[in-house]
Amino acid sequence: MKSLNPRFIFVLSLTLVSSSFGFYLPGLAPVSFCEKEDAKECQKDIQLFVNRLDSVESVLPYEYDAFDFCKDMDERRPSENLGQVLFGERIETSPYKFSFKADKACVKVCTKSYDAGSREDKLKLDFLKKGMELNYQHHWIVDNMPVTWCYIVEGDLKVCNPGFPIGCLVNQDGNPKDACVISAEFNKKNAYYIFNHVDITIFYHSGDETNGMNARLVAATLEPRSVKHSDDDNPSCDGAPMDITAEFKSNLKVTYSYSVQFKQNDDIRWASRWDYILVSMPHTNIQWFSIMNSLVIVLFLSGMVAMIMLRTLHKDIARYNQMDQEDAQEESGWKQVHGDVFRPPRMGMLLSVFLGQGTQVFIMTFITLFLACLGFLSPANRGALMTCAVVLWVLLGTPAGYVSARLYKTFGGVNWKTNVLLTAFLCPGIVFVDFFLMNLILWVEGSSAAVPFGTLVAILALWFGISVPLTFVGAHFGFKKPGIEPPVRTNQIPRQIPQQSFFTKRVPGIVMGGILPFGCIFIQLFFILNSIWSHQMYYMFGFLFLVFIILLITCSEATVLLCYFHLCAEDYHWWWRSFLTSGFTAVYLFVYAVHYFFSKLQIIGAASTFLYFGYTLIMVLIFFIFTGTIGFFACFLFVNKIYSVLKVD
Repeated sequence: MKSLNPRFIFVLSLTLVSSSFGFYLPGLAPVSFCEKEDAKECQKDIQLFVNRLDSVESVLPYEYDAFDFCKDMDERRPSENLGQVLFGERIETSPYKFSFKADKACVKVCTKSYDAGSREDKLKLDFLKKGMELNYQHHWIVDNMPVTWCYIVEGDLKVCNPGFPIGCLVNQDGNPKDACVISAEFNKKNAYYIFNHVDITIFYHSGDETNGMNARLVAATLEPRSVKHSDDDNPSCDGAPMDITAEFKSNLKVTYSYSVQFKQNDDIRWASRWDYILVSMPHTNIQWFSIMNSLVIVLFLSGMVAMIMLRTLHKDIARYNQMDQEDAQEESGWKQVHGDVFRPPRMGMLLSVFLGQGTQVFIMTFITLFLACLGFLSPANRGALMTCAVVLWVLLGTPAGYVSARLYKTFGGVNWKTNVLLTAFLCPGIVFVDFFLMNLILWVEGSSAAVPFGTLVAILALWFGISVPLTFVGAHFGFKKPGIEPPVRTNQIPRQIPQQSFFTKRVPGIVMGGILPFGCIFIQLFFILNSIWSHQMYYMFGFLFLVFIILLITCSEATVLLCYFHLCAEDYHWWWRSFLTSGFTAVYLFVYAVHYFFSKLQIIGAASTFLYFGYTLIMVLIFFIFTGTIGFFACFLFVNKIYSVLKVD
């Protein structure tokens, strides 16, 4: 066995470590700031952008404008890519505007008045209270960097959250909920406390980093506070908390204000300014242990499987080839089903379609994770991950059509038109219908995650205008090629399969096959689900790529091992079984998602529950065809290899 190139090991290690610690190579160009604006070199004004508001207790995000906050009179929306739109990001300018190194204290932004006799005002205030009750979080952006709320948790650990709550609630029993636990002043029963004031601190790196006098922003933090201003026109920001009673009986005014100060910090460089957010996120240290644990287990398993399989198969094949034909007829096990092992499977059309789509998903996943490891899809490049995945899926229609057509021809199929149409429309159609139904719910609920009609048309145009024609092109070349020739002839009369033991029966084997691959990914799955449903940033793509390789190995080994056992039991129906064995990992994924919903999330409401399981089914379907394809091709190569070395007359 050839040794690995030391240069390759160094580059791979550097890639994994750098991506794990949040260092990213490409990205947006840095912006320089100065006290006196220079159009060519620097700018003076700093614009704060606001993004959607979300909650861990609801799947429904809302635009900033959906709540009755202060609005920017000259509102502008930066262009958003496809990934941002699909994830429901809605970025817009805010009325919070600063000048570089111009400290300000208690600046009034606006005052919102609510008339107790106005039904419209009551609805606005009720929606605001609902947001505080469900702990909806602001997400503010300065210089393409999240404005974070840093606080101390148990063990004196500093956590920097890229969002902060709009307010909090003290229930009827006087128990503070969520952010209301941070201050003893939040003690009024059945009252809401709105965070209407923020103390913003912006850190900058001096001009030494750029070999000039201009500065770059390297961090932005804030401290939300609830303040009842005694004078709405001239706020002092030192009053008691701003409480809003649960019952709206009298007129109410809420004044929003802010303070901002600039601090120099030359210890943080612009290229690593995200590190303080990513390193402080909870549960990151367990990644190293879980990855190393899974890696050791998989490497040990690989060695054992390889040793057993190679030694056993080598002896079997050598002994069989030395026998004469009469002795060979008395031999039992996998060698006796050589005349039936390549008999075309039932429902070969559907299997070939799944394998074509699985090939498309596999290549898309590999390229996306590889680019993410290199830093092209870092958190600073918002929406890039989803955009990259969608574009790659669209452009990879040709491999899907080719694989599906070639395998279908190998199975002896003749309905090539049906095959290519199912490859182009079956799985993508199921995903789109599910996505469209979820989008209808989001639209009815008025959520910002509802994809606009124009974007839906664009997605359909990408599907029908690019992906489908490319699938047809791939299918054309696949059908022009001859079917894959099996290494042995297939008998005309099927061989009778003997009575099987419990563990070699179809269902137990399939159920057992998905346990090992799932066991290697479930820790990483926790972090992925956290990033989706608990709105935590996911940035450890080096770890994820390593888990991807581990999953690839375990799916292949588990499927090959079980396939060998079934062939030894003279059961030659391996085509579908190999696909379902590793594909059953998706069932464990769904079970874990159900467990995660009830044990980790606090989601309430029928709409949020329906959305959670609707989107989960999309993930499960994609994961099913992805893992199933890995297991099938591993088993396909294995079966072709072992029967190609048999001397069969």
